[in-house]
Formats: sequence, structure tokens, C-alpha cells
Amino acid sequence: MTRIDLSRTNRGGYAAVLALEAYARTHVDKTLYELLKLRASILNGCGFCVDMHATAAATHGVPARTLHAVAAWQHAGELLDDRQRAVLALTDAVTLVGPESVTDEVWERAAVFFSEKELGSLVVAIATINVWNRIALATGMTPPVDAAHPVA
Repeated sequence: MTRIDLSRTNRGGYAAVLALEAYARTHVDKTLYELLKLRASILNGCGFCVDMHATAAATHGVPARTLHAVAAWQHAGELLDDRQRAVLALTDAVTLVGPESVTDEVWERAAVFFSEKELGSLVVAIATINVWNRIALATGMTPPVDAAHPVA
């Protein structure tokens, strides 16, 4: 059960996060966007967001094997391409903040595939899903299971 609904109790803050989401969604490749959102949500343990982004990615045509590979991307072989692995490495580094998080090696690997503007958009996208994960976890959101959202 959700503890509070931020879209109702804190409209201005919620609108600000929605604006970040709108920006990121329009500036990052759709498949990469869903993969990075899924990966950050896995790392953060956000069941609501894992369900949402795995479902959205599948709806957008991302193969099931690719979605499953996101959980263990470093060992997924050819299920992911180099560009996807670079985004997932960057997602891990930005999500798992610490003294060695976004190393030059991680950044340079991503810079092989993306321009400075694209890298900036990826960072905004990763930061945004981390905000959503924290909102969902703090407010107690869980995946819906009902007629519109069946388990199987």
C-alpha cells in the first residue's frame, strides 16, 4: 500500500521530477532508456520500478532475453551489444555512488559511443530513475496486480 501520493501531497516537487523525466525520455534512445531504468531499479531494489520498466521495455519490443540479461549484464555475452554495456556500466557507476563510482574508465568507455550532449542526457536519465526509485521505495509503492495488470 502506498504511504502517500506525492502527485497529490507535493505537486510542485512531483512536477519537477516529471519535467526531468520528460526531458530524459526525449533525449535518450528508447531502448537504452528502458534498459538503464531497469538496471538502476534492480540495483536500488525497487520492485515497482523493475516491474514497470521491464514491462515497458517488452512493450517497446526489447527481447525478453535482453531484459533478463540486464540483471547480470557483465556476464551476458552477446545478449547485449557494446553500446548497451557501456550504458549499463555508466548506470551502475552513477547509481552506486561512492569514491570510485564514475571512473575515467567507465566514462571513456561510454564516450566511445556517445557525444558530450548524449552523455549529459544519459546522466540526467540515470539520475531521474534514481529519484523515481527513491520516491517509490519511500512511499511504499508495489507493482499493481489486478485485472489491468495480471501476473500472467
